[in-house]
Amino acid sequence: MASLLEKVGTLISANLHAMVDSALKSNSLAVFDEYIRQAENNLDALEDAAATIGGNVKTLKRKVDQYQADAAKFDAQIDELLRQGKEDLAAAVQAKLNSSNGLLAQYRTDYDKTQAEYQKLLDSKLKLEAKLTTIKQQREEMEALLELAKAKEKTVGAIRSLKDLEGVGDADIARITEGIRSRLDKADARAEMATARLSEQVDDALGRAEIDAQLAERKKRLGM
Repeated sequence: MASLLEKVGTLISANLHAMVDSALKSNSLAVFDEYIRQAENNLDALEDAAATIGGNVKTLKRKVDQYQADAAKFDAQIDELLRQGKEDLAAAVQAKLNSSNGLLAQYRTDYDKTQAEYQKLLDSKLKLEAKLTTIKQQREEMEALLELAKAKEKTVGAIRSLKDLEGVGDADIARITEGIRSRLDKADARAEMATARLSEQVDDALGRAEIDAQLAERKKRLGM
């Protein structure tokens, strides 16, 4: 998953201004078409990974719920057995509670970690989808811009960047160029604001104490 997220991160952080200038220099939309191809392939991979990790999250959540219920049940049983003076049985149930709590702590840790991975996948998918939409829109603008550039190439000479186009003085080219710049700046600003701050919370594992000491503490609490 780390490799996939790295590839997606590279696509999300792609410099749109550089793509536009590259297309103008080569007089081709190939850089846009290649980006769209890679982005769509990685979106499919993200969807598959998210489905798998999401399934694991649900499984781990069921395990956490199960062991939480077991712990509550064992806890109540121990108190009742101690009230009845059945310390041997209480000790046996205490041992089961210790084991259950140990497994609960591990499943909680696994659940938190997997949930964080799942959220990263979802966040990356949303960001890449937004970037892909922007790229497709800019491709349409660039197609129109390149057609105009080709028509005027004989009179304005070689066109290598947006800056070159801005000096041409043609109203149509200037309008399209300015529109591209504005949308690119807006897309970059949105990407910066959308930076995810994912935090992972892991519960401390429950340490296992001596059963007799635990029973003694319970008896003290129960006033026995």
